[in-house]
Amino acid sequence: MNREITAIIKKDMKEITADRQLFITILIVPLVLTLVLPSVFLMTFYFLPEESADLQAMIDLMPDTALNMEMEELMITLLLNHILPMFFLIIPIMASSVMASSSFVGERVQSTLETLLYCPLSLKQIFCAKVLASFLMSMLVAGISFSAMAIVLGTEIYLLTGSVILPGISWIFVMFIMAPAISLTAITLIVRSSARAQNVMEAQQRAVFLILPLIFLLAGQFSGLLLVSPQMLAVFSLVLVLAAWVLLKTSMGKFCSEMLLKR
Repeated sequence: MNREITAIIKKDMKEITADRQLFITILIVPLVLTLVLPSVFLMTFYFLPEESADLQAMIDLMPDTALNMEMEELMITLLLNHILPMFFLIIPIMASSVMASSSFVGERVQSTLETLLYCPLSLKQIFCAKVLASFLMSMLVAGISFSAMAIVLGTEIYLLTGSVILPGISWIFVMFIMAPAISLTAITLIVRSSARAQNVMEAQQRAVFLILPLIFLLAGQFSGLLLVSPQMLAVFSLVLVLAAWVLLKTSMGKFCSEMLLKR
């Protein structure tokens, strides 16, 4: 990575941290999604009557090896390793969309777009620098969010049950494959839209469609229609990685100065 690309990445990340409104959005939303709502889910699952029809429908989908657990451990495992992984994937999408949506729109608003185009980098390198800056920020937010969630939920589970329940293999797929892939997909879509958009909201519109499948999966789990297993996550991971690679290559091929300068 040359110095010019590194300079653009540092500039974009510095601008986000300097913008109080954007920076608070990046911090507050993951805080609610990883600390408040999972804690509410945990308390609800823990104190939910065992004869609840919705809970029983989800338990019936659990693998046979899990049915030997005590009911408390079974419910916590269901929440920790099957529901929260899908729920957590909303975070890299939202974190990346906040920064990526202002990538070229911000340059246009600050009247620095023409200066950016005069830098000693090709358009593809500029595009990659913008994508990489948003990707690094989203992965940083995702890593901090997961660490905070693991500490808080681990403490709450220990206080409730007196035992330690560790995250399962599902989180390996989520943190190291799915979160980076879905973040890269969202960023590529938004940065490409940002090149043409006149405001941040217009650039963010495409990222909404990435959240909808996650909401449907969550709704399916809560209704007892399906249970996202590690095998399903492995398949989703491969599909997302392929989609992210194809989208990035396609977007770079179509990226041109006319897209940026068009009003």
